[in-house]
Amino acid sequence: MISVPPPQTPRPCTIADALEVVGDRWSLLIVRELFYEQRRFTEIARNTGAPRDILATRLRKLEEHGLITRTQYSERPPRYEYGLTQAGRALSPVLLTLKEWGQRFLNDGPDPVKFTHTCGQTFKAQVCCAACQEPLRGDALRINN
Repeated sequence: MISVPPPQTPRPCTIADALEVVGDRWSLLIVRELFYEQRRFTEIARNTGAPRDILATRLRKLEEHGLITRTQYSERPPRYEYGLTQAGRALSPVLLTLKEWGQRFLNDGPDPVKFTHTCGQTFKAQVCCAACQEPLRGDALRINN
């Protein structure tokens, strides 16, 4: 009798779960614009280049998942402003780290957006260990089984 291996199932993964919510270009760019304090649909559309129908769909999805809030500021016609929730603001380290990676490996020119930290220095995103504060190196992690 031939042995048939059991069907393979994907590894449970919180990265995959997060990508279900923010794993497309437009969703991350919307969060970026809200992080940059652009609150209105027209501002977000202009700064992301997203087609209006896609932008509307992504805004609804982000609201449904609790990453953004929508507040009406005009009744005739109905117009809304958007803002980040605590869950949406918690994506800022992800966006800033992705920004640093893009600048380092994909952009030959000057950084298009720079930030100054409250300490007065130019901010550069860096991942550090919460326990020892050491910066992450490529060989510093092991998977715990």
